[in-house]
Amino acid sequence: MAPHPPTPSRSPRTEREVRIDLAAAYRMAAQNGWDDTIYTHLSASVPGEPGHYLLNPFGATFDEITASSLVKVNVHGEVVDGSGAPVNPSGFAIHGAVHAARPDVECVIHLHTPWGVALSMLPEGLQPTSQYAMRLHRRLGRHAYEGLALGADEQRRLVAELGMLDGLILDNHGPLVVGRTVAEAWMLMHLLERAAQAQLRAMAAAGGAVRVVSETLAARTYGEWVGDGSAWDGDLEWPALLRRLDRSAPGYRD
Repeated sequence: MAPHPPTPSRSPRTEREVRIDLAAAYRMAAQNGWDDTIYTHLSASVPGEPGHYLLNPFGATFDEITASSLVKVNVHGEVVDGSGAPVNPSGFAIHGAVHAARPDVECVIHLHTPWGVALSMLPEGLQPTSQYAMRLHRRLGRHAYEGLALGADEQRRLVAELGMLDGLILDNHGPLVVGRTVAEAWMLMHLLERAAQAQLRAMAAAGGAVRVVSETLAARTYGEWVGDGSAWDGDLEWPALLRRLDRSAPGYRD
């Protein structure tokens, strides 16, 4: 099924707006404990520059990222802004493949979140056990673990499994989500991490047996969240999240 109903077009974004949002997403990921020292990435396409993306400089922690420190790279993770900043092209392999296959998305987030990694080990994956999970109903696929290397063959399999969905659970690895805006991608990761936490805690408390709602009820609940599709995930939450970040960790806009 298509994850989103048709929506009216929106005003074009500027590079400055995307840079600020992506830097904010990095900072909030750090605050949530989603970071993995200097590894994993949140990336965003550059408006008006097809094939160019913003990425964190390799060696920086998420809480150090600012709008101006983000590095512009091409689909292969090669620096194209003349800065000579270090990047991790192997770490961008997943992102580059997804961006190339999905020009409709602005942001790709792949992290090793604590609960997301744990969820990736479960054969049944995410179940409709909470409202968090039902907001993600049928929006996520799965990709089998194939080791550390991500060659061209695996890239093709991964993007085929993603299709037009909003993300994948990478088995034994962690979550990946995409969004039409940075705000949408960040909010989807938030929902997925909360859904995974709720499900895994309930399974631990109940010895594995948890209450799962029916497919019909899960689909209906998802439809109630989406409505007419005019509001995207993150539209309502993002301004409030930025205000909170301005209070707790100003400087990301620099």
